[in-house]
Amino acid sequence: MTIRALLTIVCLWAGYLTARAQQTSAFTLEQCLDYALKEAVPVKNAILDERIAKARVNETVGIGLPQVNGSVGLDHNQQLRRFFAVYDPSSPFFQNPIPGLEVGDVVAARNFFQLPSTGDASIRVSQLLFNGSYLVGLQAANAYRELAEKNAGQTREQVVTAVSKAYYAVLINRERIKSFDANIGRVDSLLKTTELMIANGFAEPLEADRLRVSLNNLIAERNSFIRLQEISLELLKFQMGYPMDQSIEVSGTLSEAEAAINLDSLVSDWHYRDRPDFQVLQANKKLQSLNIRNKFAEGMPVLSAYANLGYSTQSPNIGGLFTTRTPIDDNGQIGPDKWYPYSVFGISLSIPVFSGLQRTYKIQQEKLTLQKIENGERQLRAQIDMEVKEALNKYTSSMETLKVQKDNMDLSAKIARVTRLKYTEGVGSNIEVVEAESSLRQSQVNYYNALFDALVARIDLIRALGKLNKSETSK
Repeated sequence: MTIRALLTIVCLWAGYLTARAQQTSAFTLEQCLDYALKEAVPVKNAILDERIAKARVNETVGIGLPQVNGSVGLDHNQQLRRFFAVYDPSSPFFQNPIPGLEVGDVVAARNFFQLPSTGDASIRVSQLLFNGSYLVGLQAANAYRELAEKNAGQTREQVVTAVSKAYYAVLINRERIKSFDANIGRVDSLLKTTELMIANGFAEPLEADRLRVSLNNLIAERNSFIRLQEISLELLKFQMGYPMDQSIEVSGTLSEAEAAINLDSLVSDWHYRDRPDFQVLQANKKLQSLNIRNKFAEGMPVLSAYANLGYSTQSPNIGGLFTTRTPIDDNGQIGPDKWYPYSVFGISLSIPVFSGLQRTYKIQQEKLTLQKIENGERQLRAQIDMEVKEALNKYTSSMETLKVQKDNMDLSAKIARVTRLKYTEGVGSNIEVVEAESSLRQSQVNYYNALFDALVARIDLIRALGKLNKSETSK
């Protein structure tokens, strides 16, 4: 093998290891949130809604810009309509008397003012000069864009909440599994010691059986938490928008400090407007007020200017529209059969006079809808007050419970350590060891449950105060 080929193999292997390391890199909470705020489907849809809102604003603005439309038409009348007139021999229209007709008779004459085939090509330009509804529509379009932005903020808050809780669930389960591994190691070591004591006649086989039961229970519970961890990771991937067919790992540690927050600074300066759902309601309220103004504006005059420019021609047949057969010059009054220009300019004023009271009742409907939104605002304020109080109570209780469970776990660990020491020294019983290990296992489960509840309560409290964002959550 040549040196060149060997270097190629080394480079390929290094690239493979690097790619594998990147695929299995662990996510911190901040990285999970960063990823979710870019890849989660609700966030992507919210961004699309913002873009749709911006496009709608531009669409509304376009109504006030010049409107230009072009048209081309070719028509052939197989049978032209006749002209109807009252017979009068003195009229220039009837150059010679017509036998059988009397003055006042209605006659139908052949249409000699129009040829069967006609062609027309024109451009129409119109410009809106004044429209009260359009002016209100511009404000409403911007309000609609603000509503989309507020909805996007609410969606981001929901994603941050879901990802944070799923992330902490993964960390909690990982710590639970570690504690079970440690417990299994201690009980297994104690079982081996007991088996040696039985072989030397210092213990009974029943004592080893008790430890085997305890060890089997620990292994079974550990396996349950391993399966639960797999589901927790799948949930985290789902909330993040991470590919479900790829593996993911998380990094980070858990402690009571993770759940601690400064309540005084957090609660002191909060306001209803900090909540995304309240911001959405305010945006809807503003939009509804503009809807009422728009209904009033529909009763105002609409002024616009227009111009119609084009070319037209006529011929006995379709083919003649594209050729000039008459060999004369155009003298301004009479000319050959060619395309001639024409132009029309004007101003149009439309004044709504009476609509059968339809507009009045439309305004009434919009005002009643605004009242419903205002009622919803009062209800939302009360709901936010209730959520804040409930979140504060839940957080305070969860932190107190966490402290108690931490003390219980420390005491259980101390009792289990002393009990094992007494047993190995021959001054304690096997039953005391099994009970102490069972109590330690339960206290550990209670502690991690309390820690998870405290972390969730912290997230819920920050969300209730409207201050849940990536930086605040990942502190």
